[in-house]
Amino acid sequence: MEPIKSTDGIIDFCLAPLSLNGGSESEREVRRRMTHVIRTLQAKLAAPVAVDFSNMPSQVINEAAHGYE
Repeated sequence: MEPIKSTDGIIDFCLAPLSLNGGSESEREVRRRMTHVIRTLQAKLAAPVAVDFSNMPSQVINEAAHGYE
């Protein structure tokens, strides 16, 4: 997987597992907030940020502590 450089690409990748309907008010608000966070980070670094999700460590969830679904 190639690193994702565009703000929308990063947000799309992060929201994909949620299978949102694409037009809800809550999704627009989440996208607005995530865009603000990414652009703020880019402004602080004074350079575009590329995110490589292929190097992301996996998480183990303790289902006994968080509930079985």
